[in-house]
Amino acid sequence: MVTELPVFLTPKNLRPHLPLFVFLPGLDGTGQLLRTQTDGLEVGFDVRCLAIPPNDQTSWERLAAQVVELIKTELKKTSDRPVYLCGESFGGCLALKVLAHQPSLFQRVILVNPASAFRYNPLLVCSHSLVSLVPESIIHRSAAWLCPFLIQAGRVSIEDRHALLQAVHSVPKKTLLWRLSLLSEFVWQEEQLQQIKQPVLLVAGGADQLLPSVSEVYRIANHIPTQKVVVLSHSGHACLLEKEVNLYQIMQDHHFIEELSAVGQH
Repeated sequence: MVTELPVFLTPKNLRPHLPLFVFLPGLDGTGQLLRTQTDGLEVGFDVRCLAIPPNDQTSWERLAAQVVELIKTELKKTSDRPVYLCGESFGGCLALKVLAHQPSLFQRVILVNPASAFRYNPLLVCSHSLVSLVPESIIHRSAAWLCPFLIQAGRVSIEDRHALLQAVHSVPKKTLLWRLSLLSEFVWQEEQLQQIKQPVLLVAGGADQLLPSVSEVYRIANHIPTQKVVVLSHSGHACLLEKEVNLYQIMQDHHFIEELSAVGQH
């Protein structure tokens, strides 16, 4: 039996002369929910989205190592270009693991509503036990009930809301349980954060109903030497799906994009 491995989803138009932008997705793992941001990001980046197989149940460390290998494979095609690492929610935790695994690989790091505070919320930790008791068919039918916790509905188009539901539906119960267990055990050490040398952009939705993202990004920021915090006052947890949110513009506004090197000027 062949085991599926994580892959990078690639855009229609590759831009090997631009910096590599690697996006690590939320709990769904599909890599499909960067859709609202892709056009903006492709102005200045060669974008890759991680897609984790729906039945994947590997450890944080193994998953981080796989992401590093995927990035190194991309860099073999066009070396000597900056790599921007971006993780949202579950992907924010994975980004910290990837960064710890291979710190010299990245020039910039972006964390969007990182789920590193998951284990501090007793209700969320209990969700693992609750999900284990619920039949898979009911879990999928109740996915719409989660939407108010994930998004500010008026800020997300109907099409993107459907995409969110489809992504949630794609996760089997056993995989959901596994990823919840990973989040419940995720711990970052202050010493590890203090060793991060790259500039880090921390983005939080001020109206996040799922996690205390604002307090979490400030808590992380207290231990990172070079960082910037951006709070999107009216945004929810899945803020990158919102029509008003433009991640590329946020990065520009906060001077988080390096001048293109010679590689980017060819």
